[in-house]
Amino acid sequence: MENITIVKVGGKIVEEETTLKQLLSDFSAINGKKLLVHGGGRSATRMAERLGIVTKMVDGRRITDSDMLEVVTMVYGGLVNKRIVAGLQATGINALGMTGADMNIMLSDKREVKTIDYGWVGDVKRADGNALARLLNDDVVPVIAPLTHDGMGNMLNTNADTMAGETAKALAPFFNVTLVFCFEKNGVLLNENDDNSVIPVINAEDYARLRTDGVVQGGMIPKLDNAFATLNAGVKEVVITNASHLGDLSLGTHIK
Repeated sequence: MENITIVKVGGKIVEEETTLKQLLSDFSAINGKKLLVHGGGRSATRMAERLGIVTKMVDGRRITDSDMLEVVTMVYGGLVNKRIVAGLQATGINALGMTGADMNIMLSDKREVKTIDYGWVGDVKRADGNALARLLNDDVVPVIAPLTHDGMGNMLNTNADTMAGETAKALAPFFNVTLVFCFEKNGVLLNENDDNSVIPVINAEDYARLRTDGVVQGGMIPKLDNAFATLNAGVKEVVITNASHLGDLSLGTHIK
């Protein structure tokens, strides 16, 4: 099977001109088949403010009422996505900007209301690896925005890490998948105040111990849970690294 590199990159990196330019250059240089999943939360918050729409967050997650859904659809699926696509085309990459609704690549259920009503937020139900594989085999590079749909005409705001994980799982029967989560740190750190204290490899036993010891906490827990779930579904390797290290995937933390 051919190799594919799936890169998930946070909003901050694709929203600022200098970091976006570097990311596009590094992503373009990746050998073989590739796919990009991006965020864009800060841009959505800024656009909402300009339109007089109040942003409500609970535990770092955006409450998406109907007004906010319009904003995230415009910003994620339009502004941020097309800026990346245009930038990749300029480097000679034949990129195609998509949401989960396009080609029906990702279907979600609207999140059930338990203690909090998150509004138009999607929990992924199915990803179509076959449709994505056809595009990839035609040398198209999908650039996926963090939006899915419910199959009944509604768009849904959807976590980008989850979308990257579900995309990786769906493509595992077709390719040898390496999933790369890029963010501002150099990897999973032994000491959060020391950027050089990167843990080079984490297996399931290590992860259990690191959680018990409180080394891994907060937002890193869902990221690592997601990583191990993709490995169990046939993904070859997961790398958590700094976006600036995309050119050298021997760096960062390797989840095995």
